[in-house]
Amino acid sequence: MNAFPILTAIIVLPALGALVVALMPKSRPELLRPVAVAITVAELALTVSVLASFETADAGFQLRSFHIWIAQWGIAWNLGVDGISLFLVVLTGLLFPLALLGADPHHDVKPYLAWILLLEAGLMGSFLSLDLFLFFIFFEIVLVPMYFLIGGWGYADRVYAAIKFFLFTMTGSAFMLVGILSTVFLYAQQNGGRLTFDVVDIAQHANFASTTARWLFASFAVAFAVKVPIFPLHTWLPHAHTQAPTAGSVILAGVMLKLGTYGLLRFGLYLFPEASRWFAPALLTLGVIGITYGAIVATMQKDLKQVIAYSSVAHLGFIVLGTFALTRQSMTGGVLQMVNHGLSTGALFLLVGFIVERRHTREISALNGLQKVAPIFAAVFTMVMLSSIAVPGLNGFVGEFLILIGTFLTARWWAVVACTGVILAALYLLWAYQRVFHGEPSEENRHFPELHWKEGLVLAPLVAVIVFIGVYPKPMLDRIQPSVDRLIAHVQDKTDYVEPPVASGSGNG
Repeated sequence: MNAFPILTAIIVLPALGALVVALMPKSRPELLRPVAVAITVAELALTVSVLASFETADAGFQLRSFHIWIAQWGIAWNLGVDGISLFLVVLTGLLFPLALLGADPHHDVKPYLAWILLLEAGLMGSFLSLDLFLFFIFFEIVLVPMYFLIGGWGYADRVYAAIKFFLFTMTGSAFMLVGILSTVFLYAQQNGGRLTFDVVDIAQHANFASTTARWLFASFAVAFAVKVPIFPLHTWLPHAHTQAPTAGSVILAGVMLKLGTYGLLRFGLYLFPEASRWFAPALLTLGVIGITYGAIVATMQKDLKQVIAYSSVAHLGFIVLGTFALTRQSMTGGVLQMVNHGLSTGALFLLVGFIVERRHTREISALNGLQKVAPIFAAVFTMVMLSSIAVPGLNGFVGEFLILIGTFLTARWWAVVACTGVILAALYLLWAYQRVFHGEPSEENRHFPELHWKEGLVLAPLVAVIVFIGVYPKPMLDRIQPSVDRLIAHVQDKTDYVEPPVASGSGNG
């Protein structure tokens, strides 16, 4: 246990901040944004403190915070961070202040900022919760701010997009609630009626029948598959991305979608290892379909934001692939790629937001020749785009390379097909870049403003981290891998799965 409950502070700070912003007087609107930014910067400082105090060699949950909440139901305020959740917490802390600084709402600033801060609290709670009931509460809290952000500050079809987002995710959550309650009550039957929602306790000591575990896993997996989203449950995502305000798109792509991939690791694989193995071929297949389908559909888009939205379907398919290939390389790459996708796609959505502010359009056909009139803007866009393509030397390459070599060891043909996604990513992003930035600028684009220094300051941290991870990923991998190894060992203890010797480093190859 930590002397100062820093994980609790990480959740409580933005929640209190949302309340403070909501109660601030309307007579001082100029104070709203500085206060909200200050809160998110303080939140970032807390997450950096967690990163600094994190013990690299410790594979377990660190900085624990445990307080009994509802004793008779076995519900506790149970928080912890390990190598799998660590960088998702730091990523969340980084993206929120940048999203606030990089995009201004055009109306109703107070509720907009309050919803943003509440969303940050919900996301932090989801990544840090080690109690199923607590996790479900935060998982649901996240839906409400995002619904209002899309519906209140989005574009023309924002109401349709918000409702579709809410219905899809709420339906998935209903399945997960049934799964959580069933898991807890069935576990209680095995333990003399003792109720507990403790994830670690259930994972270590539960002994569900195979068929039962598979049904329970499926109920969790539906909710997480919607959130990722995995094909064919992805149809809400392009609408939500396209209609959301810029900050909403950054947070949705950068952090919120990771609740799905993180949930599959933390709750699907950890709680139900045998069922995860049984479902692995299906999930590997859906992941590969998502990679190729997302890339092909992205190539056909005429809206620049839609291109990036469908690219998320493809990139998240790689993470699903790495998770269920069940090797240390693929799973470590999958965790790293969650962060990489958040950095690259978050930066792309910020850049598209800057384009919309200047030209009031996202149509690729209306944009051309921007490189000649705004070369610095084009250079930054190129850097971020290349990281999304997974060019060596940038962050995306490290994650995708680890995923593919790890998957090749246990799911060879899935890895071979997934490689087409790398080629297609280069196709749709380079083609989009060519149409938007190359050529002679039309009259409407001839006076396209160059990147402002304030915009450059917002993008600079993202570009710096993109390059740092691409050149020197070791500090991240050293912190991620022990927890991944521990999870694989847990799967091997609970099932007949044996990791290939070459993956574990004990083989001759």
